[in-house]
Amino acid sequence: MSTAYICNACGTQYAPSDAPPASCPVCEDDRQYVDWNGQQWTTHAELAKRFKLRIGDDAGLLSIAIDGMFAIPQRVLHLRTDAGNILWESISLVTDEGVDALRKAGGADRIILSHPHFYSSMVEWSEALGGVEILLHAGDESWVHRPSPNIRFWEGDTLALSDDVTLINTAGHFDSSTALHWKQGPRGQTLFPGDSPHVTQDRKQVTFMHSVPNLTPMAPSAVRRMRALLAPFDYEDVFGFSWGRNILGNGRAQVEASFDNYLRRVAA
Repeated sequence: MSTAYICNACGTQYAPSDAPPASCPVCEDDRQYVDWNGQQWTTHAELAKRFKLRIGDDAGLLSIAIDGMFAIPQRVLHLRTDAGNILWESISLVTDEGVDALRKAGGADRIILSHPHFYSSMVEWSEALGGVEILLHAGDESWVHRPSPNIRFWEGDTLALSDDVTLINTAGHFDSSTALHWKQGPRGQTLFPGDSPHVTQDRKQVTFMHSVPNLTPMAPSAVRRMRALLAPFDYEDVFGFSWGRNILGNGRAQVEASFDNYLRRVAA
């Protein structure tokens, strides 16, 4: 019987197969890493036995994450926008409790991902929510390892989904790296950048990384391009990739100061 295997290090779910894939290209790439004990695989059923979901509020937004240490610790955010209800990011585990929480909050019209490290079980989530659209930037179409007819790709530097919601191809980390700008966030205009730019541990600044775990900085040319693309947008808050990793208030000023600091230190 075919199984949709999940990489134990990055959490990416692969297309169903009779045996685990020979390798995980996501982890073999220089932005990620293969587990120190070698490539390890799990399944969705095994994950459900080991973990539950953390479901709650993160700075005014419904958030869902795996409760425990597994792969990359990103979380899903539920955004109720004029472009429909959006799931921002994905995680590897889908449960009835998670789906019920989303339905009680109004459901989801589409899933939008910032970049391939967070694709995880996006198809599993789409199917659990009735086959909702998955919207990805076309720059990293080759990183989709579980194809689905629910996936749609967009191209270009920006995509306005509505008057309030715009996707921005910040790139830098991956060619497809995408930020979402929402004019009507919990406290006003809000930026959701995934990790490009990357909210730092002190939650007072951002940085710009080609690889976060391998501590490889982003090229200054990519950072300058990102700055130019973000320049037209105002925002008070910046929601980072994991629970609580948010800059709440004065977000744009902090990001602009981070651009200056990074380029002064790295491009000197």
